[in-house]
This record gives sequence, structure tokens and C-alpha cells, in this order.
Amino acid sequence: MRTVTLEEHFVTESFVKATEGSGHSVPAPIAQLRPKLLDLGAGRIAAMDEGAIDFQVLSLASMGLDALAADVATPLTRDVNDELAAAISANPKRLGGFAALALQDPGKAAQELDRCITRLGFRGALLDGTTGGLFLDDPRFLPVWEAAAALRVPVYLHPAPPPEKVREAYYSGLPGELGMLLSIAGWGWHAETGLHTLRLIVSGLFDRLPDLQLIIGHMGEGLPYALARCSGVLSRAAPHLRQPVSEYFQSNIYVTTSGYFTPPPLRCALDVIGIDRVMFSVDYPFSPNTNGRAFLDSLTGILSPEDHAKLAHRNAEKVLKLRAS
Repeated sequence: MRTVTLEEHFVTESFVKATEGSGHSVPAPIAQLRPKLLDLGAGRIAAMDEGAIDFQVLSLASMGLDALAADVATPLTRDVNDELAAAISANPKRLGGFAALALQDPGKAAQELDRCITRLGFRGALLDGTTGGLFLDDPRFLPVWEAAAALRVPVYLHPAPPPEKVREAYYSGLPGELGMLLSIAGWGWHAETGLHTLRLIVSGLFDRLPDLQLIIGHMGEGLPYALARCSGVLSRAAPHLRQPVSEYFQSNIYVTTSGYFTPPPLRCALDVIGIDRVMFSVDYPFSPNTNGRAFLDSLTGILSPEDHAKLAHRNAEKVLKLRAS
């Protein structure tokens, strides 16, 4: 069965040099994966073949970008996007791209998104967490959302390390690396991205831009489990919204499986959101392709052949406008 994955990461030498030069420190578990992140060629394709992954949509692992000044970050993302475009050109049947954008200057970020879609053939954009301590429902970021809606491409909302004040309040005082790990994949990434998604909904963003499509990973960042309660509480307090909070998961939000490879959270997402809004992803290289593929193959007894195909590739082909297999 064909497989398309959407949360698969890379870095470039120019990005590493710029962000490390700004004093940004990379957590050791991530630094250990740098050779795989830097590989946009034969090694990446070999890892895809090992896990039977047919098509990867690549996005910058952009930790540290937020710390750069706009006049540094904006040309840097352009260079990163050009390098990704070259890698895609070398393997067009295997690789696609999400644009990296420097939100320090939202107007120029919107222009870069347009270039990436109309000239480089990318499939959307990936944005990371807060920028300058601001969530992306802040009005200053509206030009980027408007550009995505006008171009009819999705935006993948990806976790990022917490702002310093949040890190100090929630994740300090623990032994060793436990605080850092708790702040990222151990919990913090998912809690904050779930919160971020709810903020985008209740801000009215999807009412203002009803065709805008958002993708979130990690089996919905905990939201499917909590959605009935969240929607009940928030919808009553948000009469300005056109529909209950939960219904935006039927009209504007997709979920991927990235990094989550056990059946219970998938069953929850399917029960709450439905198969048409769930897509397979791996989170390579932070998760091995082989783990993701083994999980996908294990679902043959849970999903019908039609739903299995929707999860593995058909939903992604639809939202990314890929040629159907």
C-alpha cells in the first residue's frame, strides 16, 4: 500500500550555523540525530525504502529560528527553502516540501510562502509554536494565514520549545534532563500545541478564513480525548463562532499519527474526528520509519481496506493535491 508522510524533518548546514551562532543550544537527543536531519539525499531515501515509505513531505526542524532577528531569519528561510527545492528536484517522486517561514516579519513570510507554492511547488507551510512569545492568533500574523488560504494550501502547526518564562515555571527544578524532556516530547510540546489549536479556533480565525486548513500531529496533540469537554465549555462562551468548537475538526483541521504508534489514541481520534480527517505520518528521524510502517501494517485488523488506504495516502493526496496513486 502506498504511504505518504507529512511530519518529516530536516536541517541544512546554513541553518545550523546561523542558529548555533545565536547561542541557541540543541537538546542532546536532537543533536544526536543531526546527520540524519542533514541528509536530503541517498541516506534519507534508503531509510524511506527500509520503512516502505513512498513519499515524504519535508519540513525544517526549526528550533532556534525564533531567536534570530528578522533581517537574518528571512533570508535564511529563503536559502533553506531553495535547498529543499533542489533536494525535491533530485527525487520528485519521493520528496515534497513544506515552506519554512520567518514570522518575525509576517509580510515577508507571506511573500515567501507565495514563492514556495507558486515557484517551488511546495505543498504548504509548517509553523512552529509561538513567535516572540506570541501565539499565532495574534493579528500581526494574519498575512501568513491569509496567504495560505488564498493559495489553498494547508499549514502544519508544529510544537516548539516553551518560552523561557514557561520553561522556568513549569519545567525547572527536576533532575538531569527530565525537565527538558518533559517540556518537549514528554508532554509540553503536545499540551501547548493543543492549546494553540484551541486558541486559533476561538479567535475566529477559521470563520474569517473558512477555507483555511490546519494540520496538527501526534494523534491530535491530546485534543480528541478532551474535545467534548473543551467544546462544551468554550462554545458556550464564544457566541461569535459560526459553529461549536468541535465542529472545526470536521471543516478546518486534520490530524496525523506522527510519533504515536499504539492503537488506543488512534481509536480515540477515529471515534471523535473520523477517518477522513486523520493521516499517517512518522516524525522522521525523531521516530524511525520502520516503527511507523509497522504500526500502519498492524491496523489491517482494525481498519477496513478503504479506511486503511485513506489513512495511508488518500487523505494526504487530497489535502496536499498530490497525484493519486
